[in-house]
Amino acid sequence: MQPQQLSKVDAGTPAADTTRDDGARSWRQLALLSGLISMDNSEGAVVSTLFPAIRTALDLKLAALGNLVAASKIAGMIFGPIWVAAAARFGRKNILVVCCGLWGVWSIAAGFAQNFAQLFAVYVIAAIGFAAGGPLINGILADLFDESRRGRAAGWLYAGFAVLGAVISPLLGQLSKVPDGWRYGFFASGAITVVFGLLVWRYFVDPRIGAADAAPTTPGTRARGWTQMRDALRIRTRRLMMVQRLTATQLAFLSFGVVFMVNVRDFSNAQAAVVAPAAMLFYVAGTVLGGFVGDHAGRLLPGGGRLAVWQLAVLAWAGAAALCTQIAWPSIWIYAVAFAALGLLQGFGPGSNRPILMEVTRPELRSAAFSLMLGAESAGWALSTLALGYVGDAVGLQAAFLWLIVVANLANGLFMFFMYRPYQRESSELRSELAAARAIDIGTRP
Repeated sequence: MQPQQLSKVDAGTPAADTTRDDGARSWRQLALLSGLISMDNSEGAVVSTLFPAIRTALDLKLAALGNLVAASKIAGMIFGPIWVAAAARFGRKNILVVCCGLWGVWSIAAGFAQNFAQLFAVYVIAAIGFAAGGPLINGILADLFDESRRGRAAGWLYAGFAVLGAVISPLLGQLSKVPDGWRYGFFASGAITVVFGLLVWRYFVDPRIGAADAAPTTPGTRARGWTQMRDALRIRTRRLMMVQRLTATQLAFLSFGVVFMVNVRDFSNAQAAVVAPAAMLFYVAGTVLGGFVGDHAGRLLPGGGRLAVWQLAVLAWAGAAALCTQIAWPSIWIYAVAFAALGLLQGFGPGSNRPILMEVTRPELRSAAFSLMLGAESAGWALSTLALGYVGDAVGLQAAFLWLIVVANLANGLFMFFMYRPYQRESSELRSELAAARAIDIGTRP
């Protein structure tokens, strides 16, 4: 690729702010996006936390949870790239407002389901719209913050999601004591999602694509839609990251955590719900701490530091999962501590892997690259959740967790050794490209 190609970085859609914003405004914009993506994920929190109540109300099997989560993740995998292409035509902000905000009406509709078929259909429709959030918001983050601050920014973005989870999970757990309380969980989730969509419509200002990299642009150039997906697949680091996310089963564990405490350890739904806020609160600490550590490691060891932080966190998470799931502890509070450790270690991921993907991806391809990576993540989440549901029904959740959670994540962490060489080479090449493009742009100005 020639540096001159970057002179045609697509500006996407016109934005009210076309200058780089290094001040407090970027963090305020990030807070809006964090709230929006948090509410998009709240529907999943309702299902995972209140599934024992939903299961009783609708007479479901354990595999139904796997089917719900898997279907929603497959929908995200399919529609993430579609929304990226739509955003290139209609604007990132417009797609976020409609698909991640106003789409919350479908979460409200889920609360009216009278059987599993209705719940399944509405839940999947909701997931189709919410699939826009991950790739578009991560792409926007790269345009709001330069390379030295992206780890911290990604950490704070996902910290918002964790704070919300820590607040609503115990509240949702209490709804299990109310007749049809799970319905109120869906109603509240959908209503607040719509509110955040309106806030983004009113206050969010979409930055220019490539603004934080000071990448030159040609006004009026449009994104290339599906061509972006093909270009995004050409970088080896991205392909390896997709394999890593496809084979990671950490997220599936979250879907079954409360169910495991109820079915295997014999705690009540309300008691078991306390492990979720423990995990979420320490996930907040992990995202923030991981972002700072990742940024520092990236400065000390360019082309390898962030990856080392991420890999060590994955391997340590597998060890903590073994302690959490393979030993019968006498108190719910011991499990709360174990879940807190899992949350802390998992929190190191966003502050490392998001900036890594940005470091090897040209600005105009970042949303497309994130849609592919998050699509692989969703596919892995779906497959592992389905496997946990069916294997759990067949041999029990504890045995399923040993092989599909502990052993699988240990192997996943070891696989990451293959990423070091291509990441070092490709991140260095992109830094040189962007520097050369900026120099050319400055040299050709009148």
